[in-house]
Amino acid sequence: MDFDQLLQATQVWAGENAWIFQVFIVVFFVLLFNFVQRRVLRKLHDRLKRTRNPWDDAVIQAVQRPLSLMIWVVGISVAAGIAAQKNDASGLFSAIGPLREVAVIACIAWFMVRVIANFQDSVHIGEEGMDHTTVDALSKLARASVVITAALVVLQTLGFSISGVLAFGGVGGIAIGFAAKDLLANFFGGLMIYMDRPFSVGDWIRSPDREIEGTVEKIGWRLTCIRSFQKRPIYVPNSVFATIVVENPSRMSHRRINETIGVRYVDEGKFPEILKDVEKMLRNHEEIDDSQTLMVNFNKFSESSLDFFIYTFTHTTNWVRYHQIKQDVLFRIASIIGSHGAEVAFPTSTIHVPEGIQVGPEVTT
Repeated sequence: MDFDQLLQATQVWAGENAWIFQVFIVVFFVLLFNFVQRRVLRKLHDRLKRTRNPWDDAVIQAVQRPLSLMIWVVGISVAAGIAAQKNDASGLFSAIGPLREVAVIACIAWFMVRVIANFQDSVHIGEEGMDHTTVDALSKLARASVVITAALVVLQTLGFSISGVLAFGGVGGIAIGFAAKDLLANFFGGLMIYMDRPFSVGDWIRSPDREIEGTVEKIGWRLTCIRSFQKRPIYVPNSVFATIVVENPSRMSHRRINETIGVRYVDEGKFPEILKDVEKMLRNHEEIDDSQTLMVNFNKFSESSLDFFIYTFTHTTNWVRYHQIKQDVLFRIASIIGSHGAEVAFPTSTIHVPEGIQVGPEVTT
């Protein structure tokens, strides 16, 4: 075989297999473009980290992986289309177009779900005054809306009638509703919690109707997780909260001090001045809110003491700080009683011996 024949054979082979070079070029440019966009987005992300706005960081973080996947999907579909033009595989390659469209829709939905999740994390970290329970609810609703919309668009792309799907969903929803009424009750119970907001994540709640008390850790669509003070998790179906009374001590405006203190009967003459000084001390105490109900009154004659009660409210609602203030108030009351030469009473018994009876040692015969 001479050189001309070799050259002619090479040209024929190259003409017949030119699609291989085209596929190689497409894959090469996909790799190059993906590499470039990753470098650009990484540098852009590093620059945006220096700004105070967290939203741009959330968008950049969300777009990186879906964009890479979309580049590969489009590139591979183009390469597959080139191969389909040369090879007789119409049955296999006819699905390239619909699969590409479905993959692109999935990438867009993935990007939007990641953006919503990043926005939620940014709000939790940066916005102290934001109600995190509301943010969680809106985030879940937004992600559910994105997923449902993407699913309907995919069905429409694949040739299914959305109206028929929705009609089937309406009929099927009735049957599912009867079969899963407890699940739906919990779902709407969670929705009512998000709308009415009787409590939020982090609140201390309790129910006098049930043995439920602790700190809310998570509010899901079906269950609410409460961490008891024994550090045990309590999982409560959301529908339960529609039938029980829930107290939320975390939202109290003040904490109450309500104590009864007894003074000896022998200190009866000093009792009125003690009450005046205790009330004066409470009104001048920096941690007591005297704009609220404040009472210091003689309460009753007990068996071994004259009892008076104090009824007042602290400014703070913090549990630890409240007990520190209460301790200080009780110490001051004890000091006031002692300053008047009186004493706090304790249970005693007095025996009265009738006249004529001599108390002495026992006489034995």
